[in-house]
Amino acid sequence: MNKILVLATSLAVIFGASAFAGDDSQAARATTALKGVPAPEMPAKATGMIKAASKAERKATTIQVVKAAVTLNPASAPAIVGAIAREIPASAPLAAATAAAQQPGQASAIAKAAAAAAPAQAGAIAGAVCRAVPNQYRNVAVAVAQAIPQSTKQILEAIASAIPELKASIEKVLAGYSGGMSVASSLEKAAPAPGGSGGNTSPDTVFTGFRGPATAPPYVGLSGTATNSAPGTPGEQPPGGRNYAAP
Repeated sequence: MNKILVLATSLAVIFGASAFAGDDSQAARATTALKGVPAPEMPAKATGMIKAASKAERKATTIQVVKAAVTLNPASAPAIVGAIAREIPASAPLAAATAAAQQPGQASAIAKAAAAAAPAQAGAIAGAVCRAVPNQYRNVAVAVAQAIPQSTKQILEAIASAIPELKASIEKVLAGYSGGMSVASSLEKAAPAPGGSGGNTSPDTVFTGFRGPATAPPYVGLSGTATNSAPGTPGEQPPGGRNYAAP
């Protein structure tokens, strides 16, 4: 029994190592193929590499190609994802989430570009990107809604699935959903943002009011009774006045 357990463990380690080696090899090939490609040509080149992959390898290829392309040319992340989404709509959510994880600061722009290129995938794109960068779910959801305004309900459903903490509150909002509701107002009802705004607000950007001057060390308070000094008699004056000797 122990021998069988040892053999099974060994096989698992071997196959696991092979999988990692395969991922590393694929990543290296993607980087080599894209290295030196001019920025304007990067979206088309990355898309072509993914389209050339077999159906069984498409998911892994999408991840590695997007990672390599975005690492080599971060500024082109939205354009790269948009091109992939346009040519291969089914790969749009994965491509957008992979790029957003690489470039969180561009998550909203990436999601918007993907949704604009693959409108039918708007909800799936919003959900995938929010899973990759959950702290930006508001901005991502609103960006996708701006690209595809008619996808409000799908976006909200995707956010509820991607952010479990919001599931109950979003479902409550969806229960009374009407066609005129926006993603921003719906999310505000489901989970009001700090400070009452509809966007993300970090603790260091919340206005806390003005603060008056404070007394702090090395300030030392005066002791004794305050006295008036006549003009021309600078300095401290002891209690009772100055004691000059008679002439």
